Amino acid sequence: GAAAATARANRRVGLAATLLAVGMIGLAYAAVPLYRMFCQVTGFGGTTQVAAAAPVPTAVPGQMIKIRFDANVAPGLGWRFRPKATEVSIPIGEKRLAFYTSSNTAAVPVTGRAVFNVSPDVAGRYFIKIDCFCFTEQTLAAGETVDMPVSYYIDPAILDDPIARKVDEITLSYTFYPVDKPTPDTVSAATKRTTG
Repeated sequence: GAAAATARANRRVGLAATLLAVGMIGLAYAAVPLYRMFCQVTGFGGTTQVAAAAPVPTAVPGQMIKIRFDANVAPGLGWRFRPKATEVSIPIGEKRLAFYTSSNTAAVPVTGRAVFNVSPDVAGRYFIKIDCFCFTEQTLAAGETVDMPVSYYIDPAILDDPIARKVDEITLSYTFYPVDKPTPDTVSAATKRTTG
């Protein structure tokens, strides 16, 4: 009678609570990749865009913008990391190449991964990367120093954005973090060594 009905009701509530808890855990795990996808699509939080197969636009005559380069290293990595040039003024729409220099000061090979952002945030969606050392993990041999390139341009669509078109300076900032367990596709920085 009543006891059996109460037991069934308690089981339903217990099952609903369990499903809710499992769903919340699933959402928590999905939140990071979903947030990352959202940022990549919208440029939210200063997330830059990656160039698709479409051709790079041509420069817009007379429309210049200053790009500043920033470099940071997380504690525990044991690298020196800095931009070759701290700032440059470029035409909007013109493809450019910037270099960062990384040195491994440790006595053993070290793998790192760069995390990046652009400020002001509103400019992130218009900062287009064609190729970047930040796309993969990088391994430096003990004492090795390499130049790491980033190929980019500022999308001329920035001029059509009523807020972003007021931006006259964009900062591209990288922070290298240590990678405890490098993935099999980790790129040795030595294989991508450039001179400059």
